[in-house]
Amino acid sequence: MLFSVAALLVGASFAAAQASFTDLVGTWSSKSNSTFTGPGFYDPVNEKFTEPKHTGISYSFSQDGHFEESYYRAIANPTRPNCPKGIMQWQHGSFKKLDNGSLLLEPIKVDGRQLYSDPCTYGNAIYTRYNTTELFKGYEVLKDGYTGKQRLNLYKYDGSPLMPLYMAYTPPQMLPTTTLNPLTTATAGAKATSKVKRSDLPLDVNVLSKRTPQQKQADRWWWFGVFLTASGGALYYFF
Repeated sequence: MLFSVAALLVGASFAAAQASFTDLVGTWSSKSNSTFTGPGFYDPVNEKFTEPKHTGISYSFSQDGHFEESYYRAIANPTRPNCPKGIMQWQHGSFKKLDNGSLLLEPIKVDGRQLYSDPCTYGNAIYTRYNTTELFKGYEVLKDGYTGKQRLNLYKYDGSPLMPLYMAYTPPQMLPTTTLNPLTTATAGAKATSKVKRSDLPLDVNVLSKRTPQQKQADRWWWFGVFLTASGGALYYFF
């Protein structure tokens, strides 16, 4: 009887935790409606990114506490406007809602990937591992008065808003939530290794150059936030 009661309490607690972020469940994308999570953005089998038609960001949240995110951003180059830099980032993992209403996103460290493009400096883009734990101070889901769509407002750790995200898919469009590319270890005495490092062609300069003033302003704020939280992430080259 005691075991049954304990099991019921655990089940009730889990159900309550699920209900606490039901409004987040789905795939959310920025206004360009071009960048999404899922296999259309990152292919973990072939270790390859597919460049969207427009820059943007996307987050997905599942009912059982998993998240996935896709970022495709341009980096302004004031001294050489014809040479904009670009970056694509993907990671996934688990998330939880803290008692104070904050969201904590904890990635699977070995799975995250980044593609950095600086075409006027490097012939090919630089492909690396990537992971950054994210803390959002809060969030709200509401109906956008202009588009009529469900809108997700995420507030970064310092309270500043991320660009608005709009519901794109429900249920969410996500890759499998388990570890996709675990590190493999060779025979005794050999160091841990993984798939060989690879490069891609530079990202499309035409896409990176076509940004609205709102996107440029959002980029500046985003990169400022990246600078402040850089210590929370880790980038590893493949060997």
